[in-house]
Amino acid sequence: MLDTAPPASPRRARADHYARWAGLVAGTVAALRLATLPTAEFGDDFSRPIVMAITGFGLCVAGGVLLGDALTPRPQEAIRTAELTPRRVRDHVPPRMTPLLLLQAVALVVLLAAGAATASPDLIGRPDRALTLSCGGVSEPVSSWPGLYYGPPILASLSAGTAACVWALRRIAHRPGSDRQRRDRSLAITAAWGLLVSPQLLLVVLMMAITLTHVTCAATFGTVTAVVIYPLGLLALTTLVWSLFTVVAPRAARR
Repeated sequence: MLDTAPPASPRRARADHYARWAGLVAGTVAALRLATLPTAEFGDDFSRPIVMAITGFGLCVAGGVLLGDALTPRPQEAIRTAELTPRRVRDHVPPRMTPLLLLQAVALVVLLAAGAATASPDLIGRPDRALTLSCGGVSEPVSSWPGLYYGPPILASLSAGTAACVWALRRIAHRPGSDRQRRDRSLAITAAWGLLVSPQLLLVVLMMAITLTHVTCAATFGTVTAVVIYPLGLLALTTLVWSLFTVVAPRAARR
């Protein structure tokens, strides 16, 4: 494969840095506005604005990183190098964090599927917002449960963000530049995708954990919470911090 890697102008080289920060600022503003929407618009459901806020933040941050990558300047003077080994996306993404993020994405889909399968109407009859279990012959729905009411917005944002990030990673792997540039860019895109996956998984885990802690008469659910839910929440929190730090640090601008 022939590479053409011309140098970029300093002014355009900083466009990536500005775009990342613009995405972070836009995501923060959008999250604050969505989180403070009147709950009356969602049937007095306080969880829906939080779901929308976290989804909006992740999409804005990912969009800023993708925009910055798209604005990365092309070189002016060609420097041609021959490369015989085909480039693969997995050779440029971070080897430790990528499997953890993929695991979280799978766990998020599985939890949402389980939530949709077990969801029931809440106390005032709103569908797919609660978990109903019988304890001592008494059945009472406990909200908020990640059923079909909360799941579609999360899955839609995850699908759209994943498709955009995969496309960007393939574009990075096959475009001109050095291996270090491609790894730095792929690192930023992976971290942006992490800000879509980790916060939403953390939210779903918190919703399930809060609901299951109210089920005092079912020891099985307490075990599931301790063995599955809490470790996933800790993992999501860890990768969330890593993703945010990686997006903020302008590694892709260091050439």
